[in-house]
Amino acid sequence: SAGLELSVNNHTADFTLSTELGPAISLSCLVQDSSQDEELLWYRGEGRVSLKDGNKVNLSNICISPVNESDNGVAFTCRLARDKSVQVSVILDVQFPPRLSGEETLHVEEDKDATLTCNSKSNPQAQSTWHKDNQSLTLQQSRHELYQTSEVFRLSIRKVKKSDNGTYTCVVQSPLGNGTRDFHLIVEDKKPVFPKEAVIAAVVVVTITILFGIVARKDKIFKVW
Repeated sequence: SAGLELSVNNHTADFTLSTELGPAISLSCLVQDSSQDEELLWYRGEGRVSLKDGNKVNLSNICISPVNESDNGVAFTCRLARDKSVQVSVILDVQFPPRLSGEETLHVEEDKDATLTCNSKSNPQAQSTWHKDNQSLTLQQSRHELYQTSEVFRLSIRKVKKSDNGTYTCVVQSPLGNGTRDFHLIVEDKKPVFPKEAVIAAVVVVTITILFGIVARKDKIFKVW
């Protein structure tokens, strides 16, 4: 295989192909200047792609249809069967607008912490902000904390108050479009706390009192029996 070269869509070296969701993509792998028939193999990531007879020798085509989010960042590689070191890879850069998800309603007891998690997928990565009741949220350093990755935008509120009640909107902006998702935070009244020690002590006292009462009246009880 010395001197043999492959090309994918006229690229003889690894390359990135930008595309959008939906429309099919065709990848064509060709053996350059071969003096004999050469079998070709296709891989999606590490998995082998099944090829029909007649689509394996010297020229091989695969079609990706429809293109979806799971194809983003995936390498499709064409290899020479008898020397797998001869190969060309194409990495798909699938671009799509923001897709948002997350629990819409959150009930939190007053004085406890609340976390609103906005799951956001987009390519390219989008910019995210939080609004409260249709206005920009003013962050308080001592109470609010933001956490963001490529797929998660999270707002944490320490020791919620009744004034924290409301609709929080996750606003995600990207060159391909914007996305919003509402989260309803309902701050509930604090539940009364009954100290376990006091309850146990009261039960013990009542039990002992009943026992003493029985002992004190045992003669009358025996007479009745």
